[in-house]
Amino acid sequence: MTKTPDVKEKKGATVGAEVSVTVDGMVVKVPFNATLLDAAIKAGIRVPTLCHHEDLRPAGLCRVCVVEVEGQRALQAACAYPVTQPLVIRTRSPRIRKARKHAIELMLSEHYGDCCTCARNDSCELQALAKEYGADASVFGRPAAPRLAVENAGPSVVRDMNKCVLCRRCARTCEELQGVAAVGAAHRGEKTSISACMDAPLSETACINCGQCINRCPTGALSEKDDTAAVWKAIDDPTKHVVIQTAPAPRAAIGEEFGLPPGTPVTWKLNSALRAAGFDRVFDTNFTADLTIIEEGTELIKRLYSALVLKKDEALPQFTSCSPGWVKYLEHFYPEFIPNLSSAKSPQQMFGALIKTWYAELHKLKAEDIVAVALMPCTAKKFECSRPEMRSSGLKDVDYGLTTRECARLLRQAGVELPAMPDGEFDDPFGTASGSGVIFGATGGVMEAALRSVLEFITGEKVENFYAHADVVPVRGFEGCRYIELKIPEKTGPVPELISHLIPDWAWLKGQTLKIGVAHGTANARKVMEDIKKGGKFSQCHFIEFMACPGGCLGGGGQPIPTTPAIRKKRAEAIYAEDAAYGEQGRPRKSHENPAVLRLYREYLTDGPCGKSSHLLLHTHYTPRGKTSSGKRG
Repeated sequence: MTKTPDVKEKKGATVGAEVSVTVDGMVVKVPFNATLLDAAIKAGIRVPTLCHHEDLRPAGLCRVCVVEVEGQRALQAACAYPVTQPLVIRTRSPRIRKARKHAIELMLSEHYGDCCTCARNDSCELQALAKEYGADASVFGRPAAPRLAVENAGPSVVRDMNKCVLCRRCARTCEELQGVAAVGAAHRGEKTSISACMDAPLSETACINCGQCINRCPTGALSEKDDTAAVWKAIDDPTKHVVIQTAPAPRAAIGEEFGLPPGTPVTWKLNSALRAAGFDRVFDTNFTADLTIIEEGTELIKRLYSALVLKKDEALPQFTSCSPGWVKYLEHFYPEFIPNLSSAKSPQQMFGALIKTWYAELHKLKAEDIVAVALMPCTAKKFECSRPEMRSSGLKDVDYGLTTRECARLLRQAGVELPAMPDGEFDDPFGTASGSGVIFGATGGVMEAALRSVLEFITGEKVENFYAHADVVPVRGFEGCRYIELKIPEKTGPVPELISHLIPDWAWLKGQTLKIGVAHGTANARKVMEDIKKGGKFSQCHFIEFMACPGGCLGGGGQPIPTTPAIRKKRAEAIYAEDAAYGEQGRPRKSHENPAVLRLYREYLTDGPCGKSSHLLLHTHYTPRGKTSSGKRG
């Protein structure tokens, strides 16, 4: 039996050590420097928390998780107290219960708002703790009126700091998880507040609208701009033709809003639910995810051919551009790399442009009578809808972006119980999609979708000959930054007809090593960008996928609350299971096999991928912003 190292020995001996902690009489072993909260969780004992979040470093600010440590007079915050020696703790006692209740009552004394009308009613952590501990909001008094005006911070985020409890989750998320630091704790004592630098409006900062702060706020202090009333107005207007596109990440998560376990797929039920709510057509965003792969992949091939054969100076590596939070992050922090961004729009925006052009023509509809709604996992999609660059149809390409949470509210207002709905198909002509479109929702999914098509384009062979079941496993996973090298075979095939107007052959790629990268969460994106600036391994990449949110779209800021590493994993499993089911059902799993996309090129975008027509509708440009609203870099 291996002896557990004595933690009182030299510091070097503590590496890999386990320490005994007695929690309410139960002995457990935890790694050296774990927290008392970790020990309680291992013992199966619940300790309430509020400022703590699994994605963030411990802070110990709210004092809701206090416990007694034998030999110490003061109560200790379990979430932040490190275990460096054997300890005996108690999580239950009159003293602990009273301290927790008072901590909750003190927070209530600063918290103004009507729970009944709050977006977080029934999902507010402070509300739940107050109920659990019987906390009385009047013990320490309570604000009779709001102290601060509600801030509508642009098209995505609403800040009501009257409901803030100073847990700093939002500030820690913005700095630790996203590397943006748009907000932080300002002033001291009773004047402490969470604000942007110099109390500037959030819309005048480097905020990327990702909504990760909203997803981690325990109260209603942060929420997304609610567009459900505007969507209802359109649905109720008989002169409007209202269509909605749904992305794969919300479909893997919206069931959580109706009490289903994380990872319960509801794609087909959601189609019926949205029709019951009054939408005229329900379309699959995966159609334009497939289209994005064709356009973005073709753009990459063009850049590589230009650099390797024509010896021109090309902006490489090429960066993906389908995550609007990532795009805005680059515009703020690395504007000199904007040329590296693919000019291809995101699937959401490609969809909107086609709805108001091709679709309108097919159905003899006036574009101005079409209201295009997008169900997305991301609050940054609201910002993307409002970008002036996104009007290539002559109108606003996408009128409203709904988060997963907003869509759930809309369905409940319509009296639709999602889990009870029957399955329903998507509507044509945007109802056919591939499994590659589905996996866009997970980090690495865009890269995998691109590789499935690019490998078949170049080799003329099925990707299944290289990766079992077409699962390009090397790009999957939740590591923050991934670097992968793929050797292109010496044997290449003919250039597919779809892109034969762009390059003559594949001889220039024989035996080359394709170097690719994947990063999710903009703090990880920063690591990759700094590596590129220093000439590191990522600077040698040909193609890099960036997603603003941890886990990719499935961890988006508009997804159901809570979102944790375990929940993100379950949502990813749902997405990959849906992709696999496409194969079992005989549906296409590669973007270039989508018959509806091929029809689009035959009938409408007749000059092919990256042609004049597609550039007009499906491509865009970006805006250097710097770190302040003035565009000057701080």
